[in-house]
Amino acid sequence: MVKHLPASVKQLLALRNPHPLPSPPLSKVHDVLMKTHLDARLRRAETGWLVLAACTLLTVNRPPCFGQLYRYVTRSDFNADSRNVSLEAAVNRAAIIREAALKSTIFVGVPRVILSLTALHEILDEDVKVSLRKESTQRLATSENIEATVARGKALWDSIYAPHADKLHEKLGSYHPDFIAFIIQAYGTVLSPLPGVTKTFLDASSIDDPNQGNLSRALGSVVGIACLRAEERVVPQLTSHVFGLLKARYVENQNDGDRWLSSDEGTEWVIRTVDEILDGVKDFDEHKAKL
Repeated sequence: MVKHLPASVKQLLALRNPHPLPSPPLSKVHDVLMKTHLDARLRRAETGWLVLAACTLLTVNRPPCFGQLYRYVTRSDFNADSRNVSLEAAVNRAAIIREAALKSTIFVGVPRVILSLTALHEILDEDVKVSLRKESTQRLATSENIEATVARGKALWDSIYAPHADKLHEKLGSYHPDFIAFIIQAYGTVLSPLPGVTKTFLDASSIDDPNQGNLSRALGSVVGIACLRAEERVVPQLTSHVFGLLKARYVENQNDGDRWLSSDEGTEWVIRTVDEILDGVKDFDEHKAKL
């Protein structure tokens, strides 16, 4: 069994910026979250804001900021010991944040998601932590549900990429036959809403809630836009998911928040709000680089 890294390998791992970038001061984080959140509240888009804020902070690899997002939505001040919302409200918001992180895996990969979920887990209140769902149920692939999962993934794929869905499916499949199969299964398992009721910012949740953290079709597109906008230099994929959000307006029985997010105005707001959060974080990077 290998118990230690060779010294030369350990030295190599310390090169080329191995650690996440430093996070801005909490006051700076609070300011940008408060400004964008208040704007979202006026537009009745708080769920979309929470999802895009989580995905933006995760993608730019600021785990402490990601964790502090939970404190922002459950306290009047980052440093407050006690919450200003109920346990059930805090559980719901924590579940939405971690579900947004899970969906981000499709767009930015596993490593940053692990770092951000670790930061979130460390900062959660203990009573919230024990009230979050502990077991995977609907996402476990079994012989009984795999066909429904694939069908759900293909339906989401068609919804996002129509009228080019079949052509794109064939194109990606030509690169590697298992690649498109993986994407469709990931869409069905992770990106699409799970069967049941979807949740919003103002909802409540508990350990017994089978729909804990379940995000709508429109919010899945918000995840894609926030991750890809923050990732930068992936404009074809970003454009596809912008279209995906606009097409979410045709989903039946949308709530008012999703209906607005999938409008032209709402979609533009999503992109601009991601940029505003990015600027708030990156301004700190540039300022520090000049010192």
